[in-house]
Amino acid sequence: MTTRMFAPSEDRVRRWDEHLAAATAELLKYDDRVRGMEVEVRFAGGVAHLTGALDRAEHLAVLRDLIGRLDGVTAVWDRVVVAGREPVVLDLGCGATKQYPGNVGVDQRLTGAVDVLADLSDGLPFADGSVDRVFTVHVLEHLVDFLPLVDECHRVLRPGGVLHVLAPWWRHVNAVADPTHVRLLDIQTIKGICVQPGRERRWRPLHAACDGATVFADLTPVRGPEDEADAVHMARFFD
Repeated sequence: MTTRMFAPSEDRVRRWDEHLAAATAELLKYDDRVRGMEVEVRFAGGVAHLTGALDRAEHLAVLRDLIGRLDGVTAVWDRVVVAGREPVVLDLGCGATKQYPGNVGVDQRLTGAVDVLADLSDGLPFADGSVDRVFTVHVLEHLVDFLPLVDECHRVLRPGGVLHVLAPWWRHVNAVADPTHVRLLDIQTIKGICVQPGRERRWRPLHAACDGATVFADLTPVRGPEDEADAVHMARFFD
């Protein structure tokens, strides 16, 4: 996806969200691969928010992929119940606000949104393969070395799990206006996270985008050769 050089106006974002909602409604009505799925999709700033219930994880993966192909989608987030099981979702560095109320809030300072106290630079106090989704919203730019945390997210995610990254784009004023930001991110940084040579814990990008102000990425752990992204898939998102 091409990086926009300037963030769109609020009016255009609102209208584009309306367009994306209409396009997704058509998918759910006419596309045989997803027709009849009991999922609600709303858009906010290009981010697709999926809720509802599905019988199989494969159905959710297909829906995520189709929505992610729509022009202007920046990320696909969900709290979809699969086969009757509520997802386990971590919200790292949540502060006072979780992305979804049912997420497990993790932070080093106690607020009303925090469920688990933990210093993210010291690892995550969760078992291997115990989590379905991990949010790192405005977190990575605050860490001098964020790769250990990214590795920890890989460890705790179940097969097919998703890491959601959101960070200010390095060319936008938001990236440098906050003096607690110690790292600058670009869409190519996400590529580097996915393809680091020699690293055991690698990632396949499900989606990656930059809207001129923010870098977004949805990443799933690579568990075996069948999960690796080929050059054609990588070319969807990266130079």
